[in-house]
Amino acid sequence: MIQFLYFDLGNVLANFTVERMLRQVSDAAGVEVEQVREVVFDGGLQADFETGRITPRQFYDRFCRETGTCADYHALEFAASDIFDLNVPILPVLTGLTEAGRPMGILSNTCETHWEHCYRRFSILPGLFGTYALSYRLGVMKPDAEIFLAAAELAGCGPAEIFYLDDMPRHVEGARAIGFDAVQYTGAPQLRAELRRRGLA
Repeated sequence: MIQFLYFDLGNVLANFTVERMLRQVSDAAGVEVEQVREVVFDGGLQADFETGRITPRQFYDRFCRETGTCADYHALEFAASDIFDLNVPILPVLTGLTEAGRPMGILSNTCETHWEHCYRRFSILPGLFGTYALSYRLGVMKPDAEIFLAAAELAGCGPAEIFYLDDMPRHVEGARAIGFDAVQYTGAPQLRAELRRRGLA
């Protein structure tokens, strides 16, 4: 029996693309997109940020040092974070779950600046979800088993009591490996069907 529902943030609750982030940071810093990619992703800077090993200021300092730039701190932070748009079709599903009294949380690989930006911008995050299992707070990223076990503990449920929705197959598999009832998100109609199949909607 499912007792708790977890949702991924990126490309489930809010849509984004890495390419948009790369372009915006490139423009803000005045460097080529490929250099941004090499420093932020290939060089492990974003992974360190999303596991909480570095602070926003440390991210900025390292980015500037490794790119040889000195971009405005707030402009760079905004460029890197203003990449999300709310996934509007999923909203009626979430509202129905809330009205039915289903407890819900967010389980996401994210960094502090992305999370704070989304939390301020999208009222559904504080309004519909009561539990936040975030990689930068937990110090581990999906698909590592530790983040799913920590998320289950935060929810106060056993893994088999949790329904989880993620857009990335390897994260779905990671969740299933420790006992979550996890499915890959492909759209609101598919989500409704999955929920009805489990008697949750």
